Amino acid sequence: MSDIFLDSNVILYLLSSNEHKADIAEKLLNQKPNISVQVLNEITSVCHRKIKMPWDEIHELLAAVKANCTIVPLTVDTHAQAVQIAQHHRLSFYDSHIVAAAVMSGARTLMSEDMQNGMVMHGLRIQNPFTLPEC
Repeated sequence: MSDIFLDSNVILYLLSSNEHKADIAEKLLNQKPNISVQVLNEITSVCHRKIKMPWDEIHELLAAVKANCTIVPLTVDTHAQAVQIAQHHRLSFYDSHIVAAAVMSGARTLMSEDMQNGMVMHGLRIQNPFTLPEC
C-alpha cells in the first residue's frame, strides 16, 4: 500500500476549473494512493447533491478513482478508532474516520485541504497538498 492517503476534498479538485489544483490532484491520484470507502461515499454525495452531475459521469469518475487507488474498507475497528480520535483531537467524526482509515492503511501522510496542515496524530501527518512548495 501507498504511504499517502487522499481525502475526498483533494480528489474532487479533479473536477475543478482551478487548473493548478486539478493538476496536483491528478498527480497525487497517479501515485496510487490509499482512500477509504468513506472517501468514495463523500465524492458520490458531492457530485450528486452539490455539483448535480449525471449518474453516468459519477460512475466514470468513481471508476477512475477506484482504478488508481487502494481502497480501505470501513470496519468496526476503524469506527472504534475514529471515535477515540474524535474525542481526543476534537475533530468531526467524519474527519476522524478519514484519519482512522489512513492510520489503519499504514499511510504516513494524509493529504487534505480541510484539516490542520502539519498536524501529526497517531504517526500520521496531515498535509495540505496545495501548500507544498513544488506545487
